[in-house]
Amino acid sequence: MAAPVQGQGSTSRRASKFRREPMSEINVTPFVDVMLVLLIVFMVTAPLLSVGVPVDLPRTKAATLNDSEEPLVISIDGEGAVYIQQQSVEMAQLIPRLVAITDAKPDTKIYVRGDQAIQYGMVMRVMGEISAAGFNKVSLLAELPKPGEATSN
Repeated sequence: MAAPVQGQGSTSRRASKFRREPMSEINVTPFVDVMLVLLIVFMVTAPLLSVGVPVDLPRTKAATLNDSEEPLVISIDGEGAVYIQQQSVEMAQLIPRLVAITDAKPDTKIYVRGDQAIQYGMVMRVMGEISAAGFNKVSLLAELPKPGEATSN
């Protein structure tokens, strides 16, 4: 009988010892990790997908705004006359005046105040004109209710 060569027998045993056999079970840990990351991403981004302007209607219990900058206030009285601060202005001159006052800065805060007696369409028309002119920080103002007064829905 021939004696096995010393190098051949030991190498084949060593190779079979470290050879991996196929696993029959699935490792779900990476799958769960990826799903949790996706869940967190969707939970964070979902509120950002809804686009809207916060609207404060007259007589509400909404929190007051505390701003260090003095915003521009546009008022619409009961007859539909438009004012910038306390100065009356024609609707056709509203945008040119706003551009002149703000030096065409689109980030200027503009608050729109509308009397309860006017139609909602008039307020929307004014806000639409302002937004179309490129001003992107336009908000509605509301009055806080007096103590003991019920808010309208």
